[in-house]
Amino acid sequence: MPVILARMTDKLPNPPVAREDIPAVLQAAGISPTPQRVEIAAVLLERTQHLSADQVIACLSRADTAVSKATVYNTLGLFAERGLLREVMVDATRVFYDSNTSAHHHFYDVDDGVLTDFPSEDMPISRLPAPPPGTVADSVDVVIRVRKQR
Repeated sequence: MPVILARMTDKLPNPPVAREDIPAVLQAAGISPTPQRVEIAAVLLERTQHLSADQVIACLSRADTAVSKATVYNTLGLFAERGLLREVMVDATRVFYDSNTSAHHHFYDVDDGVLTDFPSEDMPISRLPAPPPGTVADSVDVVIRVRKQR
């Protein structure tokens, strides 16, 4: 039987989230909806997407929204901690923030730096090793790196 790990945060909405609903979504995640957090959430939750912190900063800049780099990084960490986003580490230097928090996995195109979702049902995990004593399995993230055929 495949392993399916449900998380408490699975009850939070996936994109798209209407801008007027963002403060309530933040509050439901236990996050105070400051103006900067609402703006960052608006960028990320407008549709299902994978963005790096630098891409979020660029989106905010294009919208003439002044938010410091430190605030963006801290807010992304907070959103991931509270289950609004998933952190997807594709290598030691690249982290994407995934607005789709439902169970799924990713292809990462190393040539163009794009993440693509695929359903976790397409890759059932039938067995996990026993976790270390005093711990439980929280989630399973699979990233399959692909490149263009040469």
